[in-house]
Parts: sequence; C-alpha cells; structure tokens
Amino acid sequence: MKAVEKTGKTVDDAVSQALIDLGASREEVEVTVLDEPSKGIFGIFGAKMARVMVSLKNGPSQKATNLLKNIFRAMQIQVGIKANEKDHEIQINLEGDDLGILIGRRGETLDSLQYLVNLSVNKNQEVRKKIIIDIEGYRRRREETLQKLALKLADKAKQRGRNVVLEPMSSQERRIIHTVLQGRDDIYTFSEGEEPLRKIIIAPKK
Repeated sequence: MKAVEKTGKTVDDAVSQALIDLGASREEVEVTVLDEPSKGIFGIFGAKMARVMVSLKNGPSQKATNLLKNIFRAMQIQVGIKANEKDHEIQINLEGDDLGILIGRRGETLDSLQYLVNLSVNKNQEVRKKIIIDIEGYRRRREETLQKLALKLADKAKQRGRNVVLEPMSSQERRIIHTVLQGRDDIYTFSEGEEPLRKIIIAPKK
C-alpha cells in the first residue's frame, strides 16, 4: 500500500500535500495523525508542525484506478480518471483529448477494457463489484442511438412482415434493444449465434 508522510502548519495542510503527492482524493486515502500541531510557548518556543501518514486505500475502486493508470502509462496517453463507488457498482469516467482510440469501433475497445478491469479487480474476491467504464458520456449517447435504431427497425419489421437481423452486438447493447422493444405487442425479439457474433432478430408477430 503506497503511503507518504507529510508535515504542515495544520493537519489539513499536511494531508493536502500528501494528496498531491499521491494523486488521490480525500475519499481514496486513510489518514493517520502522527503529531498534532502546537504553538509552543509564546507561539515561538517549542512550536511543532502537524505530521501525518497518508496511505491509499486498497479497495476495488483504487485497484481499478491503479490498473487503468498503468495501462494508460504504457500507452503513453494522458487520461483523467474519476471513480464513483457505490454499494455494488463502481462507475469510472475517463476524460482527455482524442480518446477515440479507447472507444474503438462501436465501443468494442471500451468494452474490452471494461472486461479486463472487471476480471482483474474481482479476481479471488468474495464480494464482486460491477465496474462500468465510460468516456465522457459515450455510453449514454450510444444507448440513445440504439434505442432509436431499435424503434426504427421494429417498424420496418412490422411493415415488411419479415424478420430484421441486426449486426452482432455485445450483451450489454443487446439488452438495450430487448428492453426498449419488450412492451410492443406487434413484434418480438430474440438472440441467436455465438459470442462475439451473437445478434438480435426483430420478428413481426403473425
């Protein structure tokens, strides 16, 4: 566990310096106060600085963040990482310039990165946390695009009276299609094929 020792006029000053060195937020660290500050006699003699030990928490959120930092360092790209940990889920948003390389064709690279991080962080863990990685709102925009596509192709299947076959998608994207169309009584959806070429079929009800 990475830790640094810092001094400052106050405990908060010392902690702030440590956070800068660690590149972490206050929620990502544990703080141990080694020495409380004191003014000494007449505010001069025997005055003592605050001294703290600040260490990174080794939780799943920090593991995911550290793994991503190592990956991006190896790729020689600058990426800002913001993690928000909830009870059963960790949402990680990546920020930076020209991050299309991390999204890939229809999000394939982003999905692979997310799979890798989930696999690594949850390995040998009794309690698993779902890790969702996004890049500046890409997944929300992609979801909106898929919802519109689903409705358009459902109408097409109904009007033509025959099945419409979509391109292969990840399980997460297929779930979006199934969900947006599940309330319709004029068509139904099902999946066929093997991963990673599994695809959705939109079929009119006879």
